[in-house]
Amino acid sequence: MTATDETTDFRPKFDAKGLMPAITIEEETGEVLMLAYVNKEALEKTLETGEMHYWSRSRSELWHKGATSGNIQKVTRLEIDCDQDTLLARVHQQGPACHTGRKSCFYRELKVNESAQPLTSSVQLTFTTN
Repeated sequence: MTATDETTDFRPKFDAKGLMPAITIEEETGEVLMLAYVNKEALEKTLETGEMHYWSRSRSELWHKGATSGNIQKVTRLEIDCDQDTLLARVHQQGPACHTGRKSCFYRELKVNESAQPLTSSVQLTFTTN
């Protein structure tokens, strides 16, 4: 077992594409709202404004969450994991977090041990109450 990392130096580790996963949860409930990615610029804008900014991989551009929809994510706390390669954002979510209009992007469930179907076969998802 390696020694516990007790450094207080912020040294974010971005991947080869300059990105880091950011898990976003609702402060009040702890519900996971979404997973997106940040680059250095998005992280700097988030720290500067107190609102979540991400890097859109599909559009290849900086993305201020809620800039067009009004569904802003006001940051209450940012945490970094032990390897400093994953961000956890606790936010006050205004409106839905998901582009589908749902509160969370995680609204479908994959049942575990319900069937012995390989992933290459037709596995059915169940909608959650989200």
